[in-house]
Amino acid sequence: MTGDEGWTAVCRDGDLQVERGAAALVGDVQVALFLTYDGGLHAIDNRDPFTGAGVLSRGIVGSRGGRPTVASPLHKQVFDLERGVCLDDETVTVPVYGVRSRAGLIEVRVR
Repeated sequence: MTGDEGWTAVCRDGDLQVERGAAALVGDVQVALFLTYDGGLHAIDNRDPFTGAGVLSRGIVGSRGGRPTVASPLHKQVFDLERGVCLDDETVTVPVYGVRSRAGLIEVRVR
């Protein structure tokens, strides 16, 4: 369901597991959602730019230099969850999407 200003509800607050990714389809975009130990919500494109496979939601969540990250499950490239930059090749990025918790729902805005 799409709400104000293009926000789409994708799940309930309690549905995301800490440090485990989940995939959601928002329109025709596959989004990878993450809840980090500090309570941070993150949403990036689910497509691994190196292989084209929709797998980033299945990656290993961690941190590098205090920034939340996810490592692709295929070739282990690490992406910054806040900026979308690949930390192993900074010329490669994934789109980062708006994500928020509102009225008990996790909402994503894909532009």
